[in-house]
Amino acid sequence: MIYRSKAPLRIGLAGGGTDVSPYSDLYGGAILNATLSLYAHATIELLDEPTIILRAVDRKEEQVFDFARSLPIDGTLDLLKGVYNRIQQDYGMDVTGFRLSTFVDAPAGSGLGTSSTLVVAIVGVFAELLKLPLGEYDIAHYAYEIERQDLGLAGGKQDQYAATFGGVNYMEFYEKDRVIVNPLRIKQRYLFELENNLLLYYTSTSRESAKIIQQQSNNVVNKQEKSIEAMHHLKQQAQMMKEALLKGRLHEIGEILDFGFQQKRKMAEGISNNLMDEIYETAKRSGATGGKISGAGGGGFMIFYCPGSNKHAVIDALQQFGGRHRRYQFVEHGLTTWSI
Repeated sequence: MIYRSKAPLRIGLAGGGTDVSPYSDLYGGAILNATLSLYAHATIELLDEPTIILRAVDRKEEQVFDFARSLPIDGTLDLLKGVYNRIQQDYGMDVTGFRLSTFVDAPAGSGLGTSSTLVVAIVGVFAELLKLPLGEYDIAHYAYEIERQDLGLAGGKQDQYAATFGGVNYMEFYEKDRVIVNPLRIKQRYLFELENNLLLYYTSTSRESAKIIQQQSNNVVNKQEKSIEAMHHLKQQAQMMKEALLKGRLHEIGEILDFGFQQKRKMAEGISNNLMDEIYETAKRSGATGGKISGAGGGGFMIFYCPGSNKHAVIDALQQFGGRHRRYQFVEHGLTTWSI
């Protein structure tokens, strides 16, 4: 038998960073995001011998172990090992050997939630193998615990829920890791227009989000008023984006994105840099009305809202920076699992 899963990556459209503790615990956070036709994939193939083979196909990494109930967390393929260790701890596995292979359709550190989405996909493929009775909230929270608590990786909460639920969602975050996912019923023509006008641009750089997120958290702990006020504005931005999409006020999207871009740079150092500022200003001069850095910032993907027929002019103008635009579609489905 072969067991498979896939979970969609996401773009955050508004509210980014307000899902990170301690801000979300103290003030409550809100984010609006949408899942894309880019995925994290996981496959388990059962083996006849007592061997565990872990492979990250896209990263060209592989480790082989004699079968054990726990695998060492040592900086290589830790997301795969972390999920396996937690599944063994909580549910146990009767199988004595397997190959776990993963592949992600975007580079690590690109700002589309790749790490958390991969954890969701791996949890999903183990749930398919073991027939675990886990609902959407269960899987998302389980993935969050593995990544943030078991592995000690800094980050927010939105990615796990976006990958599990799929679609366009307005998410609310509260203390004690409480999350409410509100699926938005946006008219199809509005979504088509948003998809047509929203340019997904990869800067061909990556970043380590943990350092930026840690500084952001420290700014809240240390009561840095400028940073906290920026997060309040970003939470307001999520509400503004929700209303604009639901009511079809698409002409406001660029302005709302630009408002968020200016606020997000105040949350922590390193969110933007000279190159990204230059890319942003070039896009605006070429017809974009606004945009944002995807994820924690510092590199990876950027998105730009290009109304009318401006998108191709923006693409042409950005060629000088050596990045590339990425084609995509919005997808409604979240984590999907199956077996053959």
